[in-house]
Amino acid sequence: MADLIGKLRRGLKKPPRVIVARIFAMLRTQTERVRLPARRRLSVSGLLRELEADSIDVLWARLAARPFPAHVGPADALVLDELCGPGERANLLVRAESALAHEVDLLGSGRTTLGDTIDWHTDFKTGFSWPPRYFADIDYNNPGRPSDVKLPWELSRLQWLVPVGQAWLFNRDERYADGAKRILEQWIEANPCGGSVNWACTMEAALRVFTWTWLFHVFSDAPSWREPGFRFRFLRSLYLHVEFTDRHIERSDINGNHFTADAAALVLGGLFFGDGAGPQRWQHEGWRILCEEMPRQVYEDGVDFEASVPYHRLVAELFLWPAMHRSFQGLEVDSAYRERLFSMAKFTKAYIKPNGLAPLWGDADDARALPFGMQAINDHRYLPALIGTYLGRLDELAGASDGLGEVFWVFGPEAIRRWRQKEASPARSVAFEDGGFYVLRSSVDHVFIDAGPLGLAGRGGHGHNDCLSFEAVLDGVPLVSDCGAYLYTASYEERNRFRSTDLHNTPRVDGQEINRFIRPDYLWNLHNDAVPRALAWHDDNARAGFAAEHSGYQRLQGQVTPRRTWYLDKARHALLVHDRILGDGSHRIEVPLHLAPGVRVDSTADGSIALVAEGRRFHVEWRAVSATFDVVIEPARVSPSYGKVAETVRLVWRARAELPCELMMVLSPGSVRIEVESMAVLASNSLVLQ
Repeated sequence: MADLIGKLRRGLKKPPRVIVARIFAMLRTQTERVRLPARRRLSVSGLLRELEADSIDVLWARLAARPFPAHVGPADALVLDELCGPGERANLLVRAESALAHEVDLLGSGRTTLGDTIDWHTDFKTGFSWPPRYFADIDYNNPGRPSDVKLPWELSRLQWLVPVGQAWLFNRDERYADGAKRILEQWIEANPCGGSVNWACTMEAALRVFTWTWLFHVFSDAPSWREPGFRFRFLRSLYLHVEFTDRHIERSDINGNHFTADAAALVLGGLFFGDGAGPQRWQHEGWRILCEEMPRQVYEDGVDFEASVPYHRLVAELFLWPAMHRSFQGLEVDSAYRERLFSMAKFTKAYIKPNGLAPLWGDADDARALPFGMQAINDHRYLPALIGTYLGRLDELAGASDGLGEVFWVFGPEAIRRWRQKEASPARSVAFEDGGFYVLRSSVDHVFIDAGPLGLAGRGGHGHNDCLSFEAVLDGVPLVSDCGAYLYTASYEERNRFRSTDLHNTPRVDGQEINRFIRPDYLWNLHNDAVPRALAWHDDNARAGFAAEHSGYQRLQGQVTPRRTWYLDKARHALLVHDRILGDGSHRIEVPLHLAPGVRVDSTADGSIALVAEGRRFHVEWRAVSATFDVVIEPARVSPSYGKVAETVRLVWRARAELPCELMMVLSPGSVRIEVESMAVLASNSLVLQ
């Protein structure tokens, strides 16, 4: 009852138009109880009438002839080997065979065999199942029962079937077509529209539209897909997917990736079916929403407003695919939309580290729109290449020549060759002032800094308590890492721990959060306390620096303000991190430094600290002003992707100090130690604080 009252109070604070829309959506959800059973029984003649076709075979042929914005014809395995290396094809074929055997590895599950008949409603990591019932009656958050609804959802996205389609395009082995058909038939039988946990979130239906439309174009002429009954059941289910997405679109006063995914699916589904009143309206409405949401969700500098690097990747794909689909159909994509896509690609290019991986920033659930490459989940190098190829702007986005399997499957081998002919511009530091991310870099150094607003327009969303936190790669070696996200509803405790201040590389005062938690079960909301302010920025050929502060601790007695300066010496690959904790009174100060997995800490005889990684040694020098800090080595965890954790360690400097106080540290490679004070003087001379 208390939770219901709380929801009502929050709901009544929303704008009237949002309240009216929410009431209308709730009423529609209830009327669907009566309508959906009839729609599930939609007959052949009914479907043909709505799609303006004479027969299923005629409709099938018409749909197969429509353009699709990805390679769906025969593929040359030797060319893939030539351009992406033999590991790409070998990995693809292994995944295809696993899929045929109903064997998956999803969201940290490890390799799991699902059996001949797949149970689509069960979290196979814990064994918990959701009963098949009307989608609105399913409670998929179970804090008191170990379970993770993302497992059946991820399984039902069927993206693990994509390698089966790719293998078919290599050799047209009928095993692949027949295996994919059998899996789809099982899913359709077990998941009537709106009748299982896999319909409980509209975004899940929307993402299936991506996968199913691609699978259709890949297998449309396969012998095992010619049976009229299967063709009808497949098209009816796909049609109802798009209709369901339209009728249950996830609209709110502040919309994020769910609303974007829903709108993108309306565009793809509408353009896939083409004819008929429904498809025509879907594609126009979906595109209208995307054009409105692009400037709302993506800052002008290209940063997605959810304050998460993995979700930036997902949202970029969700905006990209409908645009490509429209272009392939000869429809217009206006210049403002294209320019914002280009900016998203520029941000992606900037945050990619020298090893090709993205920072573990904000939430991450491994979500993709259509995954084609065999690269690691955190390898985002393909994304600037995809967007650059689509926009015809390779010169401005040219970069790494690896991790481009995605480009092969979307634009073909010539696109990879064109990309590799472009010379990448020298690595430069970049300030994304609107989104609040700053990158200090050289060709082998990469310092990724968050000094941006709380995610989802200050509500939290997929952002963490990470203002003034950073990751660092020095001289090509990853040293300092964010801790990632790990889990969502599977564990409220772990969810909140991994988004807490304590698990980020930012100062913590009096054990408090920089953005207060609202309630332990409000997993995507935070109080908007830590408002950042950028103070200085500098970059030249030799050095780069940035300074910022935030207001997250202004509520504490003494109006505490953490102010942090980063200063990168590119020639010596040395990084200064200078913390000033401003304010009054006595406070407990903690400054953590979470190390990347594989980094070892050595304490030397003189009490100094060294980091050892990849056979290299890095010094950690530090000095304190007006305080006595103790430094300890503690066990820590980093989550490289959803459901996975790796053991590591962290350094934590702690003090009980009268404010103001300062802590300076320098990380540097090699045998020459850099004096902290001298580097701090260089930084102060280069950075004039506002």
